[in-house]
Amino acid sequence: MNRPDISELFRISKAKFTPWAQNIHAYQRKNNPLFNQWCEQFPTPDFNFLPIAFYKSHPVVTQNPAAHTKTPQFQLVFSSSGTTLQTPSQHIVQDPALYEHSFTQGFELLYGNINQYCVIGLLPSYLERQGSSLIYMVEAFIRRGQPNSGFYLNQYEEVAQIIAKNEAKNIPTLLFGVTFALLDMAEKLPAQAWHRTIIMETGGMKGRGPELTRNEVHEQLSRAFIGAEIHSEYGMTELLSQAYAKNGHRFYCPPWMQVFIQDPGDPKHYLPDGKTGRLCIVDLANIDSCSFIATDDLAKRYEDGSFEVMGRLDFSDLRGCSQLVL
Repeated sequence: MNRPDISELFRISKAKFTPWAQNIHAYQRKNNPLFNQWCEQFPTPDFNFLPIAFYKSHPVVTQNPAAHTKTPQFQLVFSSSGTTLQTPSQHIVQDPALYEHSFTQGFELLYGNINQYCVIGLLPSYLERQGSSLIYMVEAFIRRGQPNSGFYLNQYEEVAQIIAKNEAKNIPTLLFGVTFALLDMAEKLPAQAWHRTIIMETGGMKGRGPELTRNEVHEQLSRAFIGAEIHSEYGMTELLSQAYAKNGHRFYCPPWMQVFIQDPGDPKHYLPDGKTGRLCIVDLANIDSCSFIATDDLAKRYEDGSFEVMGRLDFSDLRGCSQLVL
């Protein structure tokens, strides 16, 4: 079974998601030995979801049998952040253009053309290491953004001056920031009045302070940056697509991405809308790795397909995960 033609993937409607997902699920079972072995060990009547932990222990690759070489050509390898005692996840990306198409189209469906924004990246912990998919995405946005777009470390006063100039010129600002850096800026600057600025918090205290709920983070940011819209991005190393929460709570996916809620104690059972369980994601852009991922996040899904992250699972591996060895 050859790789499905995905030339129309980023133009599909939600109504066409299921047949696309079924086709890619069959293709990945045929051409990804790791995923197929997991499916055989834990069969389900619908989609199977590979535990995200496998991205730490195995190369997760779906090889197109029609490719001219038997060895996949790895263009990019993204790695997750973590402490020195943690094994990082690695996501092998065979087609960087596919990733760029996914994150650009996914963003612009909700926010309009990226060219209209001055894009600022306040992502110190990510800039300090190699292989960040978030840095890759924001860097691509910066290249297309308005003047003064760029990465900034702890230059909070300079960032505030740039945003103030943008506000005066009616240029919208898109500020991507890791949580601890945004809170640090909020603490060190006097209150700012920003009315054409979106603050996109990407999560993560990275050990720089106590973990706060998303509500607590957004309340602090709203008090410090008066009038700014506080949004959230849900993305990870293992995904080529992102979900966004304009209200800071419920994340909305692009049409080629959907979520399911799995019973944490039974990978064969899925929970109805409104119930909290393990967040499972179908990201069809992951056609060359694995599109069906069981995360380590707790979440609940709503009738419109949006989801809310409730926290982390108390364990990271499903029963039987350690038994799968190729």
